[in-house]
Amino acid sequence: MKFLANENFPLTSVRLLRNAGHDVFSVSEDMAGVKDSVVLSRAANEKMIILTFDRDYGDLIYKLRLPVPLGVVYFRFDPVSPSEPTERLLDLLQIEGLSLEGRFTVVDRQRIRQRPLP
Repeated sequence: MKFLANENFPLTSVRLLRNAGHDVFSVSEDMAGVKDSVVLSRAANEKMIILTFDRDYGDLIYKLRLPVPLGVVYFRFDPVSPSEPTERLLDLLQIEGLSLEGRFTVVDRQRIRQRPLP
């Protein structure tokens, strides 16, 4: 699975995901300052799942009909540590029957919600 970590996704978490064997492209390392539309296009073209704390991706995908990535994981909480997003994502990946592909996944402290991508 290939992930695209948005600019607001902690670099510590990016490194931890890489150490866990995941292919992770980091916007803050390689494309700092680009618009969300560019991030979406890149993720769609390269079939990546976006990891973000930015709620605007829902509007961009569902309302403005911009390019659709393989998936989006929107973390809807303030992390208590830079490693917490990776810990939560790795937990998600262990849930039997849960797929991040083709889904807009919202993760908060109490629950996980998913909506099919267009």
